[in-house]
Amino acid sequence: MNFVKELARQFELKDWQIEKVIELIDEGNTIPFIARYRKEAHGSLDDQTLRAIADRLEYLRGLEKRRAEVSALIEEAGSMTPEVSAALDAAATLSEIEDIYRPFRPKRKTRGSVARQKGLEPLAAKILLQEKDSPAPEKLAEPFVDPEKGVESVEDAVQGAMDIIAEDLSDDASIRKRLRVVAGAQAVLTAKAADPEKESVYEQYYEFSQPAAKIAPHRVLAIDRGEREGFLKVSLDLDREKGVRIVESACVREGSPCTAAVRAAAEDSYVRLIFPSIEREIRASLTEAAAEQAIKVFAVNLRQLLMQPPVKGRVAMGLDPGYRTGCKVAVVDPTGRVLDTGVIYPTHSKAKAEESARILKGMIQKYGVQVIAIGNGTASRETEQFTVQVLAELHGGTAYMIVNEAGASVYSASKLAAQEFPDFDVTLRSAVSIARRLQDPLAELVKIDPKAIGVGQYQHDMPQKRLAGALDGVVEDCVNTVGVDLNTASAPLLEKVSGVSAAVAKNIVAYREENGAFQSRAELKKVPKLGPKAFEQCAGFLRVPESGNILDNTAVHPESYAAAEGLLRLCGFGKEDVRENRIGALRERVAAFGEDRAAQELGIGVPTLRDMESELLRPGRDPRDELPPPLLRTDVLEMKDLKPGMELTGTVRNVIDFGAFVDIGVHQDGLVHISQICDRFIRHPGEVLKVGDIVRVWVLSVDLQKKRISLTMKEPKGKDGIV
Repeated sequence: MNFVKELARQFELKDWQIEKVIELIDEGNTIPFIARYRKEAHGSLDDQTLRAIADRLEYLRGLEKRRAEVSALIEEAGSMTPEVSAALDAAATLSEIEDIYRPFRPKRKTRGSVARQKGLEPLAAKILLQEKDSPAPEKLAEPFVDPEKGVESVEDAVQGAMDIIAEDLSDDASIRKRLRVVAGAQAVLTAKAADPEKESVYEQYYEFSQPAAKIAPHRVLAIDRGEREGFLKVSLDLDREKGVRIVESACVREGSPCTAAVRAAAEDSYVRLIFPSIEREIRASLTEAAAEQAIKVFAVNLRQLLMQPPVKGRVAMGLDPGYRTGCKVAVVDPTGRVLDTGVIYPTHSKAKAEESARILKGMIQKYGVQVIAIGNGTASRETEQFTVQVLAELHGGTAYMIVNEAGASVYSASKLAAQEFPDFDVTLRSAVSIARRLQDPLAELVKIDPKAIGVGQYQHDMPQKRLAGALDGVVEDCVNTVGVDLNTASAPLLEKVSGVSAAVAKNIVAYREENGAFQSRAELKKVPKLGPKAFEQCAGFLRVPESGNILDNTAVHPESYAAAEGLLRLCGFGKEDVRENRIGALRERVAAFGEDRAAQELGIGVPTLRDMESELLRPGRDPRDELPPPLLRTDVLEMKDLKPGMELTGTVRNVIDFGAFVDIGVHQDGLVHISQICDRFIRHPGEVLKVGDIVRVWVLSVDLQKKRISLTMKEPKGKDGIV
């Protein structure tokens, strides 16, 4: 297979682009490095496209490997023919290759294999010929009756021959391919209750039927889970007569005494062998496609969560709510350094609540706390109400936000947290993590397994290796898009930087602790095990604000420093002008000189030139700062306060296939169904919404008993509710 041609076709790109991407990947370059620093080579493809190409390339290489394995196995068995070889060469999917290999695969004991052992294969061949002047099957079978071989009668012989025919038909790749196409287009997925009297969350699927080709991915995953948990019985239904006719069309010849036997074998083959196999395949493909969609949604949500704007330069307090064990408190300075910790008991007695208020006020005033992050777990509602009362008594200056604490307990009990906070109780570590999540979501969340962050759907049902790979790719892309401060980053954060392994990340931190802050990017070369290739891959993504060279605090790669200095000279500036922010006219001067001419003179491409301009104009810039800031609150609502028609402002917490969950400040997120997002038709909520969006919503209904809030973004005048 020509990988370049195939990938260019699939991604609608030029051959040279794919050729260069494959070359760069095979040279050991990371996706973030290729996306950021080799734009001219591949035509400025973004990191997500490059990662998709890399994934598909891996699949195609796996396909070729399996094709070679199957070819070798068939050759070894002495069964290779020009027809089989041509079919293998033409196979475009793994399932097609496996279909071709099926007749040659060593078989376990089956009715057909038993009949072959009894010597009935020649009889099956005679019956399958269906000659017009052939004797009846029973007459043909007489010479094959042999009690010593286990063929007791003519009927036994005929049945054995039909079993062989049925098995051979089920191994026919062309029949299976036709049936797979028809079933994929026309089969109906049906779910029924295993016990109609039993209540469950799957009740909407107790009498469910929908064409397999049209069923929504999230429904497939829900039905699969319901079946696994024993609440549903699921089947794939296809018109039996139509399926049998497809098999018959490949083998039945009219007008022979053997025709009826072959027709019966064809029906047996379809009902007993082929359709159950096709049903498993189609259900597996539905699950696989649904899982890919869920992984895609999870990845998009995770990217948007990680890229949430940080709350910079503020002293933050983290509250990890709890009943019996109390509410854990941690105060951190603007850099995330822990200033103080404690435990309060606002949900216990009145005396304890009053004492808790005094402690909280004292900590807020002592450290100048400006923002409070409250975890959304157990006792979050009561803690929020308590916090609002305390803030009201302090008369302003401090706001709060409910923070998703998913994964905080996983982190706090981890080896990493123990190394970071060896003297802290596990619960206090959670409070620190919650505070830091508000300050810098990316830096804190990289310490947690992405699957534990909770912005997906059915993540525990996904192929875990594929999910982990996709989510790790998102984390890597986000970290490298933002850039990392070499002198403050933790080892887990450094580990996500392009080209930096876990061992090298630890070595960077150890070098920093032993020698003090890095004074330049070049000093990285002194770190043990950080060789030239690793330096090339990581240097552009690491920032050194303390460096005497301002370029060390930009995304300009060291390999382009000479070009950056040349650009400044070309426009009449120096590096000190960059530091003092005196190069506002840079773009105008480049335009006057001519972009193409400037790029040619500097020995770089136009995409690199444009990136360089952006970095020089805003050294140390954080792309997250350009996004809307998080919604901080000072008051609180209760669910019982909500009334239909009430207008509220909220934050999108999760985007899934059928809608979006929005935090409206009442502890329970409300659901905006896909039909209530906007007036125009959309295929997926992600077309309009993303995690972190601040939106205007109106209450449709409130179910206090089930704790469900239904919202709409459709304003009475028809305007969408995006703020």
